[in-house]
Amino acid sequence: MNNRIKWLIFVICSLLFYVSVESKALDPYKVLGVEKDASQRQIQKAFHKLSLQYHPDKNKNKGAQEKFSEINNAYEILSDEEKRKNYDMFGDARGSPGFDSGDGGNRGGHSFFRSGGPGQSGFTFSPDEWQTMGGQHGGSKSYSFSFGGNSGGSSFGFDIGDVFSNFFGGGGGMSGGGSQFGNSGGPRSGSRNSHQSSIISIDSQIYKKQVIGKGITWLLLSYTPLMKGVQHYESIIVEVASSLKGTLEVGSVNCEVESSLCKELGIHPQNRPQIYVYSYKASESGSLLEYTGDVNVKDLKSSVLDLLPKFSKRVTWAQFEAESWAMGSLPKVMLLSTKKDTPVIWRALSGLYRKRLVFYDIQVKDLSDPTAKKLGVNDVPAVVGWLSNGEKQILKEGIHVKDMKSTIREFSSLLDDFEKKNKKIAASSQSKKPKADSDSDKELAVPLLTATNFDAICGEKTPVCIIGVFRSSKGREKLRTLLSSVSQKSLVRNPRDSVTYCLLDASNQSSFLYAFDKSGFKSSDRLLIAYKARKSKFSAFTGDITSEEVEKFIGSVLNGDVQFNKMRQRPTFK
Repeated sequence: MNNRIKWLIFVICSLLFYVSVESKALDPYKVLGVEKDASQRQIQKAFHKLSLQYHPDKNKNKGAQEKFSEINNAYEILSDEEKRKNYDMFGDARGSPGFDSGDGGNRGGHSFFRSGGPGQSGFTFSPDEWQTMGGQHGGSKSYSFSFGGNSGGSSFGFDIGDVFSNFFGGGGGMSGGGSQFGNSGGPRSGSRNSHQSSIISIDSQIYKKQVIGKGITWLLLSYTPLMKGVQHYESIIVEVASSLKGTLEVGSVNCEVESSLCKELGIHPQNRPQIYVYSYKASESGSLLEYTGDVNVKDLKSSVLDLLPKFSKRVTWAQFEAESWAMGSLPKVMLLSTKKDTPVIWRALSGLYRKRLVFYDIQVKDLSDPTAKKLGVNDVPAVVGWLSNGEKQILKEGIHVKDMKSTIREFSSLLDDFEKKNKKIAASSQSKKPKADSDSDKELAVPLLTATNFDAICGEKTPVCIIGVFRSSKGREKLRTLLSSVSQKSLVRNPRDSVTYCLLDASNQSSFLYAFDKSGFKSSDRLLIAYKARKSKFSAFTGDITSEEVEKFIGSVLNGDVQFNKMRQRPTFK
């Protein structure tokens, strides 16, 4: 190796050592004390406050003038939209990715160097790049050099990557996307590796199996390898996902490699990366929506929160009672919380279980709230469930959220167990059905009357409520079949009339029957009660419970051909 090359290597290595020790690139956000998603108004207010505090005319303390200069430099970057974008993407207000340890005369004369842009490799060295970087108190010589690409290779006939391979190990020391030194490379190198563990590479198979229709929201980044700023976009979506951990997943699509997938999704690569959200806000099956807002954590997170699933119905207790009698085959779960809006965790769960459970949420002030009292809840937040047969269960009380991910995992286990219990009850009920009644699978469900759904089914808004009273499982099944069949027939005299149907377990609710009869109809295994809550009247049928007789009785009730008696008191439940 000739002396000239030896001298060159010595100078460059010396400069790199000097930069690593002396360079003090200042983060403008930290200088002004603002967050990275701060608005221009916040930046301006912080600048005015600090500039008044450190102005040389008012502050004579040592270092005040230097601090004042730093504040002005920081504000110059953050108040200029283009410079701020460059800094956010590359760490350099000029738009050069890599280090920036000096700023042309106002950063104490530190040296600076820059790495190559996207797609560059190797280094360029220009001996005429000497320049004055002196600052306010006199000039000093600093050396500026760049890590160039193949097109701008070293004019001295060697690749300085060989030097770095000796210093840091590896084959050549450079990646295709730029220098790995200081993570100063282009979009697909360097510090991007820190995001790879949390960003899933999406291909057609993964998209179909893990994204489509799974009920979980996805943040997706589309890019091509030569695009600038990919690393910045990745850091933004990873930070958003981290703050909402458990409620969404993060993936990226390389449209150069997965061109057919991008074409299928309608993603057309431009000159910058694009962010998409796979959301369930617009449809139950999910759809891909492009994010077009500013690429910062605050705005993206706000948009994602708005696009999280909303399958939980926010109701008042009266609204829930009005529809809860029609239980259907799916169990219901309700969250009681003091939150004004549906909590994020509950929204995420409503997406994951949207085809398996019916979700509700209701706001309560505290334990003194009438809804909490009616449901027998001892602590809030709480989750209450209803099986498809109408049975109520308090699933969890006094919920404490440690973090979203662990809380969602805990709730998933809770909801899975509740769903399994409902399936067992449904299977047990199905196995007890007579074969002759197999067609009843198509018939409407007849709910079990409880304190919770009483007002909705048999309240004053209902003209007539038909209650099938049973004392045995055989009696229950018989009444359920008959009432299911009758409820589908047109026995109503005119459109303004309305009738509801339900079942009552006399063995557990004897006090309820005492409101109608002193004996509580103890001599009857099965009977029908036609109840008019508005008039506090009733009529009972204790004859043969056959299809013909039941239909005849209900038809007579609706036609006004049956005598109604005054009730002893309002029905009560245990």
